[in-house]
Amino acid sequence: MRYNFEKVERCEMCGNPTNNHKVLGLRLNQSQGFRPKRKTGIAVSVMKCRNCSLIYPQPLPIPFDIQDHYGTPPENYWREEYFKAEPEYFSYQIKSVKKLFGFKPGMTALDVGAGLGKCMISLASAGFDVYGFEPSKPFYERAVSKMGIDAGRLKLGMIEEIVYPESTFDFITFGAVLEHLYHPAKNLEKAMYWLKPGGIIQLEVPSSKHFIAKLFNFYYRLRGTNYVTHISPMHTPFHLYEFGIRSFERLGVQLGFVIEKHEFFVGEIWFIPKIFHGILNQYMKWTKTGMQMNVYLRKTQKG
Repeated sequence: MRYNFEKVERCEMCGNPTNNHKVLGLRLNQSQGFRPKRKTGIAVSVMKCRNCSLIYPQPLPIPFDIQDHYGTPPENYWREEYFKAEPEYFSYQIKSVKKLFGFKPGMTALDVGAGLGKCMISLASAGFDVYGFEPSKPFYERAVSKMGIDAGRLKLGMIEEIVYPESTFDFITFGAVLEHLYHPAKNLEKAMYWLKPGGIIQLEVPSSKHFIAKLFNFYYRLRGTNYVTHISPMHTPFHLYEFGIRSFERLGVQLGFVIEKHEFFVGEIWFIPKIFHGILNQYMKWTKTGMQMNVYLRKTQKG
């Protein structure tokens, strides 16, 4: 893959200058495993904003062609069962957002990074008038051909290219998407323009407080390396950022939104013996240091 490497001058969420940010370590352009010293490749520094705790790569690697990252056919990711739309898919988030505003059937929703369209199907079943867009051409094609998504409601393209009128949507979801976007604050500003005043944006993002990441970083230090397990900017799943709640608090002042609700999900612990899973899960729930952060933002003023 070929990349442009863009120097990050200011935090992509709060705008804080990066010259005093903390250096956490290095991240390779492949899975590092348990012995990263034995791996070769290109590495970028992993930084942490001292103002809002955003974790990011320095420099920011941007591929020449976005399809180099996301052009892989979905069949390479999932088995055939994944192409079924289960009724419970995204149901927790839908229940949560309905509690946050007086829902009425026909309210408009937008799925950013719609993938195979499963979230769009669930939102439509819940009474929303749903639209979406997806940057991966193979995923877009499968959403239309295999999942039955109306091509008139699903656009192909990146958020920087997509256009909707101002104040179009009551609800916008970024499910596991914001960490993939090169300039998240600008992208959220654009989404706020599309959102109606009083509307809700829901995001599920990797947490910069994840305890297991700290545990694995400690293991790397014991092995005498300065590698870290945060983010994966040049290999799957192509995560560019991990977020702290302060990232959204600071940005809300600039963009005109408030945090209505946030919570943490523990996530998987695949590389640690199962005997320790119970106590680790309980610890992460108690300390709010799970892998994922689920955030609901309400637009407070006209964008």
